[in-house]
Amino acid sequence: MTDPVGTTDASTASADAADEALNPADALAALLKPRMRGWIHTWAVGFAAVAVIALVAVATTVSATAVWSTLVYGLTVCLLFGVSAVYHRITWQTVRARIRMKRADHSMIFLFIAGSYTPFALLGLPGSTGRTLLIVVWAGALAGVALKLLWPTAPRWVGVPLYLLLGWAIVPVAGELYDNVGLAPLILLLVGGLIYSGGAILYATKWPNPWPEVFGHHEFFHAATVLAALAHYVAVWLVLLR
Repeated sequence: MTDPVGTTDASTASADAADEALNPADALAALLKPRMRGWIHTWAVGFAAVAVIALVAVATTVSATAVWSTLVYGLTVCLLFGVSAVYHRITWQTVRARIRMKRADHSMIFLFIAGSYTPFALLGLPGSTGRTLLIVVWAGALAGVALKLLWPTAPRWVGVPLYLLLGWAIVPVAGELYDNVGLAPLILLLVGGLIYSGGAILYATKWPNPWPEVFGHHEFFHAATVLAALAHYVAVWLVLLR
């Protein structure tokens, strides 16, 4: 990756010094990393790629809007799992590299939330309502990305509420969505949303952590994201085929 625009020689030197000073701690953290760290999303990205290809292939028989909305959704799913897998599986040798990947990993959560909304907004809601929801969630996602890029070390109590707020933006239009797509997709959206929210709470509290050498608190969070993504994937199918 390239250095951020505007980086000065002095800040580069400071970052290099920080890399040298903190590398031993990073090495220790890598040694203590649970053996399953990153593997859940590594497996998930392969399954997601196949699932997305099938979804978009069927969307081609529906409409152009169905194609590009499911494609946006599918790309953000694969990027979320893929970037997370790379970030968590690799032992980064410098703090700078690790922070850059952390920025990408956390930014992808915002883009994934907006991407997941896209097929529901365009295929499951009436025109103006769907477009308004789409603008709101994508604007919120881009604001979240800006936060992660400009403040990568922001505490969890800043980022997690933003994820939750954006994730539940569907609530004001849930009635209209029900009128258009029926109960089953709405239930799956609710189930997925609750699992995501539960996972976010586990992430924020770093709990539970029963087997820290193998399967730590972060693995529970990753497992929750996969289960929730599966629920929403089925919901997208139901909306597509209604």
